[in-house]
Amino acid sequence: MNCPNCASEIENDAAFCQHCGARIADDHSQAEQAENDAEFPIPPTGTDATSKFQRAVAARQGDDDHVEDDVWNGCYSPKAMVGWWIAAGVITVVALVVGLMYFGDYIGWLLLALVIGWAALGGRYAYRRFGMHYYLTNQRFIHEVGILWRRIERIELIDIDDVTFRQGPIERMFNVGTIHISSSDKTDPEMDVPGIEDVRRVADLIDDLRRKERRRRGLHIEAV
Repeated sequence: MNCPNCASEIENDAAFCQHCGARIADDHSQAEQAENDAEFPIPPTGTDATSKFQRAVAARQGDDDHVEDDVWNGCYSPKAMVGWWIAAGVITVVALVVGLMYFGDYIGWLLLALVIGWAALGGRYAYRRFGMHYYLTNQRFIHEVGILWRRIERIELIDIDDVTFRQGPIERMFNVGTIHISSSDKTDPEMDVPGIEDVRRVADLIDDLRRKERRRRGLHIEAV
């Protein structure tokens, strides 16, 4: 079967020509149904029809001007460091006991090493607590890292392929964890977001928003 407008070969039951967009179906209701099922309006022929088609496309594109709203924000939770503090406390007690019993002559060096260790741990906590900030909108996830020098990473929710989270035994006790985001973003295809409080709820929130964003833009959930 050939299109009467451009003579291109088309399927026998086609309602519109896939090459020029001319209406083929004799049944007006069938043609309207085909147009409603299309992702964008099918361009009819004629000057007036072309203008109407252009206005319809502009209206569809206007739907993409979606307002970006803040949904959630957070920072590194102090609870995520509880395991480190417990481990440091145990190591300190054991080191002092062993040092006093067997290495009394070097107790000063031992104390210096312990002070340096605690200072390093405190610096690690301060950097994460005050240098990591997270923002989630209905379109993007934003990860800010740094205190004096700051790096800002943005991932479009539509580019996120998978959202998972992990927790250790102590983290589960305090309901904190690390969220792992896999995406098609070229800069950061794999991103870890540590120290998230109420981690399950936040991970589910990111996953739900990325599904809604893909549905809004008419894309499949599993692959872009």
